[in-house]
Amino acid sequence: MASNPPVVVTGASGLIAKYTIAEFLRRGFAVRGTVRSMEKAEAVRRAVAKLGCDAGKVSFVVADLGRDDGWKEAVAGSEIVVHTASPFPVSQPDDPEEVIAPARDGTLRVLRAATAGAVARVVLTSSTVAIFYPSGVPKGHIYSEDDVTDETRRDLTPYIRSKTIAERAAWDFTESTPGAPQLAVINPSFVQGPALDGDLSTSHELYRIMARGTYPAVPKISFPVADVRDVAAAHVEAALRPQAAGNRYLIGEGQMSLYALGQIVVRELPDLRAKVPKFELPDFAVRAMALFDKKMLTILPELGERKDYTNVRAKKDLGLEPRSADEAATAATRSLRELRLI
Repeated sequence: MASNPPVVVTGASGLIAKYTIAEFLRRGFAVRGTVRSMEKAEAVRRAVAKLGCDAGKVSFVVADLGRDDGWKEAVAGSEIVVHTASPFPVSQPDDPEEVIAPARDGTLRVLRAATAGAVARVVLTSSTVAIFYPSGVPKGHIYSEDDVTDETRRDLTPYIRSKTIAERAAWDFTESTPGAPQLAVINPSFVQGPALDGDLSTSHELYRIMARGTYPAVPKISFPVADVRDVAAAHVEAALRPQAAGNRYLIGEGQMSLYALGQIVVRELPDLRAKVPKFELPDFAVRAMALFDKKMLTILPELGERKDYTNVRAKKDLGLEPRSADEAATAATRSLRELRLI
């Protein structure tokens, strides 16, 4: 496969991107990653090497979602672009456009460059939040890729709206633009699995918050979980399998509550027993706390919700055999201790 043109992975310094880069390297592809600053490149190389891959087969181009500079060079000569870059704030901003604009405009910027560069396929990293919040679904609804979040709902956070709007913009662009690349979309749920270095994803930061004893109690919410290793495999399969074109894929396996996540930390790291949350908060208390703690705003739409879903399409089309939620959370906990971060 040495003659294959390089695969482009945007936002190369992100957790999903690092694993995706490694997965492509294992398949014999060279990879060209985009970074906002070349200072990020060495950390990506170290992470890829840690995963047992040849970091010498990764090159880098500086390109920012907020500017046109660099994107033509980034996609030149490539047939596959995997667009993972997107903002994921720990706290929700006062102005939703701070998150929505870069997600939407950055996605369109990448798609325009890919179209001009005659790229054959783009794989977009979206999220299950672009699936799980439609309007008018009945109680007990089983969510699937056929569901689309209603971004006009007033109870949604800027992050949820940003992922939904960016994905919708991508589908609209590829359906209406002559010569646009094929599009496949990956919709991961709450991403867990092993951390690679100290540049943690927002989901992994949750463990550090627990380990510091910041919150003696947690909201009573559950969420689907995806292991980052499965998410990376899904991106690669969606890039390479013909049947993936024009489809979106919900990636997740099982459910996990925040309290159960803390109990996994206790099971794996008993020395943190005194730090992790001891009980679950009633919903009214969480809503009151959100008036003063912006981090709480992110989880308000989850209160009283359970997202039952099917991942049959990803298993069938992409050949995935996803890891369990417990395995993903356990791997995350162990990796953070090995990195001496908790």
